[in-house]
Amino acid sequence: MSRLNGRAIRIGAGAGFAGDRIEPAVELVERGDLDYLCFECLAERTIALAQLAAQRDPSSGYDPLLERRFRAVLPGAHANRVKIITNMGAANPMAAAKATARIARELGLKGLRVAAVLGDDVLALIEPLDLPFTDKAGSVADIRGNLISANAYLGAFPIARALSDADVVLTGRVCDPALFLAPMINEFGWSSSDWALLGRGTVIGHLLECAGQLTGGYFADPGRKDVHDLARLGFPIAEVWNDGTAVLTKVEGSGGQISVATCKEQLLYEIFDPSTYLQADVVADFSAVQFAELGPDRIGVTGGAGRGRTDTLKVSVGYRDGFIGEGQISYAGPGAVERGTLAGEIVRERLSLIGLPVRALEIGLVGVNAVNRTGQPAEPAEVRLRVAARTDDPSSAAQIGAEVEALYLNGPSGGGGVTRSVRETVAVASVLIDRHLVEPEIVVEIA
Repeated sequence: MSRLNGRAIRIGAGAGFAGDRIEPAVELVERGDLDYLCFECLAERTIALAQLAAQRDPSSGYDPLLERRFRAVLPGAHANRVKIITNMGAANPMAAAKATARIARELGLKGLRVAAVLGDDVLALIEPLDLPFTDKAGSVADIRGNLISANAYLGAFPIARALSDADVVLTGRVCDPALFLAPMINEFGWSSSDWALLGRGTVIGHLLECAGQLTGGYFADPGRKDVHDLARLGFPIAEVWNDGTAVLTKVEGSGGQISVATCKEQLLYEIFDPSTYLQADVVADFSAVQFAELGPDRIGVTGGAGRGRTDTLKVSVGYRDGFIGEGQISYAGPGAVERGTLAGEIVRERLSLIGLPVRALEIGLVGVNAVNRTGQPAEPAEVRLRVAARTDDPSSAAQIGAEVEALYLNGPSGGGGVTRSVRETVAVASVLIDRHLVEPEIVVEIA
């Protein structure tokens, strides 16, 4: 590992999704000897759901766990001079920054500087256009009346600029690895056209972005890939040098593991072409990445590369796409599968008899064929019938659960534990826009 121009910086992963645990992040700020802690909390639909919340209340629209997380980690981060970067700003980074400054004041952390990175919201820009979807048939024009949100994936450089003047940086939609790449740019002064370094930094960011997935959480498979102490799973740390090489590790004594195997699985996560990983800052190349075991829970990372970024940015478009009605009921004991199957057939016929308009219908037995429909395993002791349908209106969706509930007295014997739900469907599609149309902005709040 190269150690050019001084020590490595230490970057921790505090969350890998919106509902992630909080304790591992506290452990990182208190015992991880960090310089930076990053929380990656936005999935594709999350920001559209957050936009709906912001429409109901303009002071909301950011991650609902922001307050709990920051009350837990800000004192330790402030005491240990750890800068925090997160996309918990979701649909409203400015409101998130104001809330963070308020929390800091309440914790007695006066003077804490909180930056909001704005500019990813491009709904007004794309709404009048007829841009084609990149991941499904159709275009923005087809869903114009149902649009909720449109957010461009920003890169690391606006975050790096904010870090020069802030202790906490909150963003909306950014490329996930950019949260981790930004500290490297800030510390090492990497150029926006040094594709090799940006590619290596993106490798490290991609490895860290799912937090506990790298330290053995999602990796674990008892008897095949055993991982110790998963209830106390520690989240990962990257020691990064200015040539883009790194060592992945975790807090000593925490649960889980960092191994060559966990790193390989995470490297390939969500990757279609390892040589062409399209990001806002660089087209990263993972094809020559190498891992080396340097000691217990210490894995060296080398071999990342990159080439020039594209002229476009990906935009995630959220839109209303009807309603999902669902009903479930359980059957247990001898003949459970047969009774569950009959119950499903009854509901299917009932929906046909009442002429309920559905766009899609799924009927399955959880534990038998709800996921794996290639064959039937040995008969389980119990099954749960699940009926779900997509409809255009909530009243039709509600009828799905009503028909399942009617099985209590009108279907096979022994059914119980009915649940019903109706929810609006928020769908996501992607388009590409000229990157020069997107202008990031940085606003700082002081506690």
